[in-house]
Amino acid sequence: MKKDIHPNYGDATITCACGNVIKTRSTKKEMTVNTCQKTMVDTEGRVDSFKKRYAKFAK
Repeated sequence: MKKDIHPNYGDATITCACGNVIKTRSTKKEMTVNTCQKTMVDTEGRVDSFKKRYAKFAK
């Protein structure tokens, strides 16, 4: 790797809209996200119900 061209990679915190804080490593020190895992679980339920509803038409 070439010297002095890569960004610093260090500890970082990700803060979710619901208040959940995750410690990780990144080139940015702090990040804020608008979606959270709770929302994603709800989305998975919607996909499953869609598949159940339209499975009979796929045959």
